[in-house]
Amino acid sequence: MNKFDHNFLKNILPAVFVLLTITSCGSSSIKNENPFVKTDTTINENNAYSNLELDSAKLENYIAKNHVNKATAGKMRIFYKNRNYHFAWFSSDGLTEQARAFYNLHNTYIKAKIDTSIYDKELHNTMDKLIDDDSYKLTPEEITQTELHLTQHFFKFTKDVYEGTIDPSQLQWHIPRKKIDAVALLDSLMAKNGTKLEDWEPVNRFYPLLRDQLVKYYEIDKKGGWQKINLNNKAYKTGDSAIAVLQLKKRLKITGDYTGEDTSLVFTPQLEMALKHAQQRFGLNADGTLGVKTAKELNVNVKSRIEQILVNMERLKWMPNESSGTRLVANIPEFRLHVINGDQQEFSMKIVVGKAGHNTVIFTDSLEYIVFSPYWNVPQSIVRKEILPAMRRDRHYLQENNMEQTGTLNGLPVIRQKPGADNALGRVKFVFPNNYHIYFHDTPAKNLFDQNARAFSHGCIRLEQPQRLAEFLLKNDPEWPDSKIIDAMYSGKNTWVKLKHKVPVYIVYFTAWVTKDGTLNFRDDIYGHDAKMEKMMFKNQ
Repeated sequence: MNKFDHNFLKNILPAVFVLLTITSCGSSSIKNENPFVKTDTTINENNAYSNLELDSAKLENYIAKNHVNKATAGKMRIFYKNRNYHFAWFSSDGLTEQARAFYNLHNTYIKAKIDTSIYDKELHNTMDKLIDDDSYKLTPEEITQTELHLTQHFFKFTKDVYEGTIDPSQLQWHIPRKKIDAVALLDSLMAKNGTKLEDWEPVNRFYPLLRDQLVKYYEIDKKGGWQKINLNNKAYKTGDSAIAVLQLKKRLKITGDYTGEDTSLVFTPQLEMALKHAQQRFGLNADGTLGVKTAKELNVNVKSRIEQILVNMERLKWMPNESSGTRLVANIPEFRLHVINGDQQEFSMKIVVGKAGHNTVIFTDSLEYIVFSPYWNVPQSIVRKEILPAMRRDRHYLQENNMEQTGTLNGLPVIRQKPGADNALGRVKFVFPNNYHIYFHDTPAKNLFDQNARAFSHGCIRLEQPQRLAEFLLKNDPEWPDSKIIDAMYSGKNTWVKLKHKVPVYIVYFTAWVTKDGTLNFRDDIYGHDAKMEKMMFKNQ
């Protein structure tokens, strides 16, 4: 064990361990398993997380062709036999979130350890393309090969990480597990009477907060949930009187947003304050007016909210344990970046994330550089789809947009935009080197921050207050007082600053979470990740 970094084991591996054992969360211990495990024939295409099946002959061909060692081959056979030969990493919709989570944690391990011994160039190239490019497709045969390659690699990873502590063959991991009945799962949770939950819960401190809300919503469901609010094509505000106003009072009373005892049809100032609180929980414009968007969120039935909470609790199991120092957390569906130090939030700001088809990738990394007056190196995909056609229409396009060509690559011009007021990256960018070419940056399009839903970028994350973030990150560096930061931002001279200490960055996707004060938040599933998870996790989807 002494060959491993103990800080990594403390902060990262608990999440990996929970990831490995999410099908048996009733116990935190790992039992010895008979290697001659019977096939679980109860897993079928109608109740498995994955609707793809593996031909056992292809497994044997893969083992032979790739000269998989005897120990790993045995584990792979047991692994797929246990799951009735259903895929673990792919469904018909592509990579599962579990696959993305494992790959992300795997890369975090490599980076934290500066350990390239488990780096697999072929697999990494394929995975990076699958994660970074939604248009990248594999043939059915390539999907099967990548599925098996990932499983082989998983066993190598667990051997390297847990060497001397846990025999990976004992990890009878059944991801994707059989579909569950959400209410039955809740019944199981309730059966514990709130005791010994630490035996199976992950280490992330936000998990029990969300679990407590799950219990609350379970009780609401047992009492019949809530009735829909009927607007009759109208909007209501303080002073109005209508049946819909009484329906709103009853609805907000159930979830605790409204604590008043008034049951009249009148829209009171107290109800307005309660509605503003609820609107904030849904990420809506908190104007205190009951309109179509607000009613739509309030009318989502309690069973759907329970499933949304469960999906996000599942995601929390895959999160690394938080570091104790400064870290940056960007929650995509929330459209916000949180700057956190220890267990305190320093500040937060609005962000713009990738639009549909240009999804911002979910991963963790470390911020290393701040770049003042940056160049924008235009991605080749944008050059091909947007810049090149514009250049053909207007031969002065590059000059008019403060751009220049610096070479060619694969037959395409290499284009960059020079520093300046109209630069797409604004006055500053924040670099955490990664394979997805994702980073934080300023933007000249400040008006986009006025929108509630802010999915407009090509994948990178635009910041509402980049100067504030730069000043915060450099506050302990005497060479970079605030005045020098401002000068560098507006100098037009490209300047790179390496941080004295790397800052962890978490780009996450949570549509349900609980803030420190106990407030339950919900957001829209902008990339459809929840929908895929629900389809995999729950019956009758």
